[in-house]
Amino acid sequence: MSKATRKMAKGAVVLALTATAPAVAEPSVYPTGATIYDPARAYNSFVLFTGGDDVSRLIDLSGKVVHEWKYAGQPVTFIDPALIGGQRGHVFVTLESEEGKGTDLVPGRVLTRIRKTVGEVDWDGKPVWRFGPSAPGGRAQQHHDIARLQNGNTLVLANVLYPLPGFAAPQSLDDVAYEVNPEGDIVWTWAASDHLDEIGFTAEELKLIKATKNADFLHVNNLKPVGPNHWFDEGDQRFAPDNLIFDSRSANFTAIIDRKTRKIVWTLGPHYPPISEDGSTTSRKTPRPVDQISGQHDAQIIAKGLPGAGNLLVFDNQGEAGYPHAAVSYTGGSRVLEINPVTKEIVWQYTGASSGQPGWTFRSTHISNARRLPNGNTFIDEGQIGRFFQVTPKGEIVWEYVNPYPRRGKDAETGRQTVNHAVYRAEPVPYDWAPAGTPHSETAVVPPENVNFHLSSK
Repeated sequence: MSKATRKMAKGAVVLALTATAPAVAEPSVYPTGATIYDPARAYNSFVLFTGGDDVSRLIDLSGKVVHEWKYAGQPVTFIDPALIGGQRGHVFVTLESEEGKGTDLVPGRVLTRIRKTVGEVDWDGKPVWRFGPSAPGGRAQQHHDIARLQNGNTLVLANVLYPLPGFAAPQSLDDVAYEVNPEGDIVWTWAASDHLDEIGFTAEELKLIKATKNADFLHVNNLKPVGPNHWFDEGDQRFAPDNLIFDSRSANFTAIIDRKTRKIVWTLGPHYPPISEDGSTTSRKTPRPVDQISGQHDAQIIAKGLPGAGNLLVFDNQGEAGYPHAAVSYTGGSRVLEINPVTKEIVWQYTGASSGQPGWTFRSTHISNARRLPNGNTFIDEGQIGRFFQVTPKGEIVWEYVNPYPRRGKDAETGRQTVNHAVYRAEPVPYDWAPAGTPHSETAVVPPENVNFHLSSK
């Protein structure tokens, strides 16, 4: 039994069991659905995610499905009604895929399916906006992120496959940003490969990047507007609300793009001091200078009005990444970090130790995300095992849910059935985002003592 998934079952109530699932690296039987829920201390909301069955679902915190869209997305993303004339319940999804080149959740792995057309659909699943035909080659090739902007246009993170001068790989997957208008036309473009010299790589590191045979050499995994913040209000132009923040999973950096100049004006990484002399992730002292981040996801500036507003929130996977690969702890876990982006100090963090467990019990070396909630809690998707949970500022788990919709397949070598509960990204969604009258439950889920909780044998 893996340590990471053994902790999933601790203190959990069985709402659904995968008793017939094939043997995997986790326990063959463990709870799925909502396993912990304290309505008095959780921030009560919906949660949106795409399961392994390529259905996007909106659930309440009791684990009940309140709505479904028969579309997948990377990721499925809710659209703020204020940006679309007050219309509720609209999401971004993948409308059409086709065979071709693309990127997988695992850096460097190539999928045979790419996203040809992405779009906005309403509550009933009707497409109301799409992008793809006007993209290079007539294919969106969107990956990892998409967002509606304040001006009504849409920000799309995409790949373009072409040769890059000086690169060893015959063709590279460049990460590009498109701003697309309501008619589906690209009105602004930015390509990461044009700005490698602005990130802070040494000459030797740039040599390693260009020498890699991995076409997906940066593997950018998020792209968002910086959004209104007090740093800009106080005169720091790097944090202009229209600027864009992104991070590179493979190269261990987060950066801000100036929309006007297209230059990178702020970075975190790619160089960090070690986490500790022994390489562990046990330090809980805050504030402290940012230490080694590796393979991070979902970097964002916490929005105005939320606790920690203006700080950077990022899921630090502590996965293998970097040019050269960063030294990460063999037994360490992942972290969620809140960072002052000006002083570059960690001001809050979550690790497995924050909830009274060994640090390695919270671990997702790829995918995953985290979001700050209005009551000060933090929503976390431990993506590798499909576990979503909320923690208080002190690390107490007040809600937990395990994805009960795995991706099922067949092992190419053995022919055995496979099952994978991973979820790339999940998002907390306020109740008033959905159409009026959408039901939700706030029924508590009280876990039993795990040491006394057994399945009966008959």
